[in-house]
Amino acid sequence: MDLVQKDLKYIWHPYTHQLNMAEPIFIKKGKGAKIFDEKNKAYIDAISSWWVNVHGHGNKYIAKQIFKQAKKLEHIIFAGFTHEPAIILAEKLLQLLQSDFSKIFYSDNGSTAVEVAIKMALQYWSNIGQPNRNKILAFNNSYHGDTFGAMSAGSRSIFNKAFDDKLFDVVFIDTPDGNNLAEIAELINRHDDIAAFIYEPLLQGAGGMQMHDAKPVGRLLSFLKEKDILCIADEVLTGFYRTGTLFASEVIDPKPDIICLSKALTGGTMALGVTACTQKIYDAFVNEDKTKTFYHGHSFTANPLACSAAIASITLLEDKKCIDTLKNLMIAIKNFSLYLVKNQSSFQKKIKNIRTCGTVLAFEVIGNDRDGYNNTSITDFTKHCLNSNVFLRPLGNTIYIMPPYCIKKKELKKVFNVIVSYLNH
Repeated sequence: MDLVQKDLKYIWHPYTHQLNMAEPIFIKKGKGAKIFDEKNKAYIDAISSWWVNVHGHGNKYIAKQIFKQAKKLEHIIFAGFTHEPAIILAEKLLQLLQSDFSKIFYSDNGSTAVEVAIKMALQYWSNIGQPNRNKILAFNNSYHGDTFGAMSAGSRSIFNKAFDDKLFDVVFIDTPDGNNLAEIAELINRHDDIAAFIYEPLLQGAGGMQMHDAKPVGRLLSFLKEKDILCIADEVLTGFYRTGTLFASEVIDPKPDIICLSKALTGGTMALGVTACTQKIYDAFVNEDKTKTFYHGHSFTANPLACSAAIASITLLEDKKCIDTLKNLMIAIKNFSLYLVKNQSSFQKKIKNIRTCGTVLAFEVIGNDRDGYNNTSITDFTKHCLNSNVFLRPLGNTIYIMPPYCIKKKELKKVFNVIVSYLNH
């Protein structure tokens, strides 16, 4: 039995319909923007392996830093102990985040970073004597992860339908567009029990790469802060230049009280989550009453190898060469979006809502089904791309690209050409 057959026998893959599941492609190595199968066929990884791998595969600098750390300390319980990578990374992140952030809480992925933020916000109000403020506010079409708190804070969808009756109630609002702020404010004013608002700034990823403007969101945040509602920015996807700036929250005022980070945090090499908060929130947990302690943790909290990978990734992001590459990537993506707009009427497949945000481009293919994950109009898209040595995986009928920052010009051009060839076939 070869390895792929063993995979089919023993492994349950995520987000994959199991009945008549296609054989997974066996990947033996990766280098730069490419991954290679067992026959050495190369594929351009144009979605950064689920949006995490910003420096490409097999980055030697990050690997070297992980190796150096592995020879010293691979892991240690983070209750009662500490270590250099965790301290250096926390200091570095707080410098980069600026604003009023003062404390870093480590976890191990995006969902848990969100879970920490939600628990932190709810317990904050309990600790200061207002336990009745226990409701979460969130955007429609949102996705924050697959643990129960994160699922609850996300829109009800195909992802969490089986658990609907187990999820806690959330107040959902539309994303502000400048015209609906009064309506949103009226809805919020009906609730005096809102503890916190969680949002994906600028870009709702898993919800279909939906993009929204900074200014209306800023006006919403100002309104919420006037009501003393804590604001949680889920930057698991948007952090580390995905939307054009180091953090999406940089272009939105006011700033959040809590921010969640993961994915590109380690350059896509290892699992690590971060939840940063302001001193005001932290102070509510500093009390002689032990019941006000934040009793939350993970076995691999602040794993030294993961922290070392994150420090290395940030070091690479700060290099002028990386910044210049990022700028050129965003220009190329914007130019391709303009090409799509100019030529959309000539494509055999009809498309709509062409949009870009930093290093992300997305649009919908118009089919007989409604938009979303249940849309079956482009089930052949990934296969078409793989046949042309490009890996792209749509979100329902939403085609998008989110390449690693190291992608070469000729590789990016090939990605563009494959998309165009699909639209014309």
